[in-house]
Amino acid sequence: MSVVRFGVSFEKEVLDALDEYVHENKFTNRSQALRQLVNKHIVEKKWLCNNRVAGAVTLVYDHHKREIASHMAEIQREYRAEILSVQRYTLNDNNSMEVIALIGISARLTELSERLISVKGIQHGRLTMTRFD
Repeated sequence: MSVVRFGVSFEKEVLDALDEYVHENKFTNRSQALRQLVNKHIVEKKWLCNNRVAGAVTLVYDHHKREIASHMAEIQREYRAEILSVQRYTLNDNNSMEVIALIGISARLTELSERLISVKGIQHGRLTMTRFD
């Protein structure tokens, strides 16, 4: 992949916001930050277009809650074509974290994550997706 240089003009406020983004995310320069922002936009556009993406759902829950594990497993069976792997970690005496690696059409991954996150007893859940072309 070759690198192409080009000039960009920003209003001072936009440039200040970019510099703050660079600093907050510990990028070494503005080019890295702009590259990240463009890639993020491309990924989000793929989500909207229902392209194939890779992703992960992270769930935190109280593993003592009755039926939560079986309910999550039931949902996961319906999406077995999209699930690459499931890992469960014990965080402390009460809480577990489950990370589910996914691949598939973005709408289907979103549907799966929303169903899992809405399970009674899930304390926190989040879906992340990325392109892999």
